[in-house]
Amino acid sequence: MRKEYLDIFSAALDKLHSENRYRIFANLRRVRKKYPLAIYKDNEGKEKYVTIWCSNDYLGMGQNDLVIKAARSALTQIGVGSGGTRNISGTNSEIVKLEKSLADLHQKEAALIFTSGYIANQATISTIAKLLGEAVIFSDQKNHASMIAGIRNSRVEKKIFRHNNIEHLEELLKGIDREKAKIIAFESLYSMDGDIAPIKEIVNLAKKYNALTYIDEVHAVGLYGKNGAGICQSLNIMDEVDIIEGSLAKGFGTMGGYISAKREIIDVVRSFAPDFIFTTSLAPPICAAALASVEYLKNSSTERKMLQIKADKTKQALKKANLPIISTNSHIIPLMVKDAKKCQLASEILLKEYDIYIQAINFPTVEPNSERLRITPTPFHTDEMIEKLIFALTQIWDRLNLPKE
Repeated sequence: MRKEYLDIFSAALDKLHSENRYRIFANLRRVRKKYPLAIYKDNEGKEKYVTIWCSNDYLGMGQNDLVIKAARSALTQIGVGSGGTRNISGTNSEIVKLEKSLADLHQKEAALIFTSGYIANQATISTIAKLLGEAVIFSDQKNHASMIAGIRNSRVEKKIFRHNNIEHLEELLKGIDREKAKIIAFESLYSMDGDIAPIKEIVNLAKKYNALTYIDEVHAVGLYGKNGAGICQSLNIMDEVDIIEGSLAKGFGTMGGYISAKREIIDVVRSFAPDFIFTTSLAPPICAAALASVEYLKNSSTERKMLQIKADKTKQALKKANLPIISTNSHIIPLMVKDAKKCQLASEILLKEYDIYIQAINFPTVEPNSERLRITPTPFHTDEMIEKLIFALTQIWDRLNLPKE
C-alpha cells in the first residue's frame, strides 16, 4: 500500500481526535440475569462490573427467559445461518412467522424483515420514491441518518421542514402541485432529544395534500401502545399511517428492522430494493427470539409500565440535583453537556471511577454545542442505582465546572 494512502487515513483520524469526536468502544460483556450490569474490560485486561445507563435494550428483552429459550430451540433444531438471501435460500419458516406477527402487531396487511432498522429505512424510502417518479419527499429536520440516506439515494426532490413544525411543513406542501407524488417522512420518537412528533397533525396534512406517510417507530415499538405497537397505537392512528418502520433491536431486544404496510407496498419493496434483494437474511435463531419477544410484549404491559416508573424516578432525581436535562414525555433522558471534550471526559470518569457506563453523544450524531449524555433507564434499574448515578453526576458536574439547570 502506498504511504500516501495511509497518510490520508491518519490525517482524517487526527482530525477526529483534535475535535474530540474520536469514538472509543467500551469492551462490555453482558451477563444473563445481571442486566443492567455488565462486565467491563479495560485496556490492561482488568475486569469489573459496571451499570449500563445507555442501552437501547430498553425493556431488557435481550435477557428475557422466553426469548432466550426460543433462540436456543431454533439454534438446536434449525442451525445458525439462514442459508443466503431471501431470493436464493434465505426465506425460512421463522422469518415468515415473524413477518406475520409484525403485520398483526401494526394491523397492516403485510410486513418485511431487514437486517437492521438502518437498512429498512434506507431501502424502503429510496425504493418507493424512485418508483413514484417525479416525487417530493418532505423530511423532518432531525430525521435519522438512515432516513436521510434513503432520501439521498432516491435522488428525488426533497424539502426539509423544521423539527416537528406543522406550520412549516404545510407551507412547503402548499408550494407543490397537489397531484404530484409526495412522501412525508418523520419519526414518532426522536432518540436524541426524546421528544414525540405531532403525528395526528402530520397525518391530517398528508390527507389534505395527498401525500404518503412514512413513520419511523424504532424507539417506540415494544414500549408504547396497548400491545407495544408504538406511539401510533397509543394515539389510535395506526390505520391512518401508510408505512410504519420499526426495529427488533431496541424494545424487542434482539436484532433487525422491518416495515409494515399494505401488501402492494411490501411486495414492491421486496421486489425492487437492492438492499433487501442482495443481503443475507436474518438467522433463524434471531427471528425466533424476535418472534417470542414481539408475542410476549403484545400481551404483557408490565415491562412498559415499569419502564415509565423508573424513567420518571430518574428524571425527578436529576431535576432535584439541578442537572440540565431536556424534559420529555418519553423514556429517553438527554443530559446536556454542550462541550465535546468535557462530554467525553465525563463519560470516561463515570466508567473509570464510578463504574457507570454512559456513552458520550457528540457530532455528527447531534449538532456541535449540543453534546450530551443520553440516559435510558430500564425496568431493572434499582433505586440504589439511581442514587449512585445522581451522586456520580453531581460530583463530575462540579469537578468539570459544567452548567446546571
